Amino acid sequence: MDVTILSLALGAIVAGFVQGLSGFAFSLVAMTIWAWTLDPKLAAVMAVFGSLTGQIIAALSVRRGFDFARLWPFLLGGLAGIPIGVGLLPLLDANLFKAALGCLLVIWCPTMLLAPHLPAIRFGGRVADGVIGLAGGIMGGFGGFTGVFPTLWCTLRRLDKHTQRSIIQNFNLATLAVTMAAYLASGTVTREMLPMFAVVAPAMLIPTLLGTRLYIGISEAAFRRIVLGLLTLSGFALLASSLPKLAGRF
Repeated sequence: MDVTILSLALGAIVAGFVQGLSGFAFSLVAMTIWAWTLDPKLAAVMAVFGSLTGQIIAALSVRRGFDFARLWPFLLGGLAGIPIGVGLLPLLDANLFKAALGCLLVIWCPTMLLAPHLPAIRFGGRVADGVIGLAGGIMGGFGGFTGVFPTLWCTLRRLDKHTQRSIIQNFNLATLAVTMAAYLASGTVTREMLPMFAVVAPAMLIPTLLGTRLYIGISEAAFRRIVLGLLTLSGFALLASSLPKLAGRF
């Protein structure tokens, strides 16, 4: 079997299961597999597609509230950030891509683990929410990581779980849909990529649904610690692989 197809299918299966079980991190999990074998542009497109597909499944299976007053600052910032991320994507080569992803993982994952014990953030209001949304849009534009900063921010804000899930799910749905549209409009999605969608979608579907079913009987907190811990280790592995090659250029 072609290495690209095998890598795509494996990443989609693992990431789909994790997202179904934990409700987050499709792009982060998939990228820890895809970053080793796939071109960054292909990996980014598939990550956005897989994340969007997972969010649609979640929206259909777990309905959450819609609080536009809370959502609009995040959404406004996110929509402004997407074109920036899409513009940055062509500048990433494989090693720079792996280094950037590794840095994101080793910073974001431990911070999420420590977030419940950190002081709550009370400042900034809607302006700060908009800035976080902007960062989420930029991250979404070059890899589908729309929920990274908003999820951390809402956790540090100490928003209740229903409010947080409402913001994150609706923000991700909107920004991922716009990101995919931007990829199509900008020519980032090429004809050669089209068959890859037919690999990712069926590969992730059953694992996502299975993860959703298993979620009922497994401690969310324990599984979250395991996933974030493994992602942190993956980040260090990506950095160990890419930084020496980047340093060799100078």
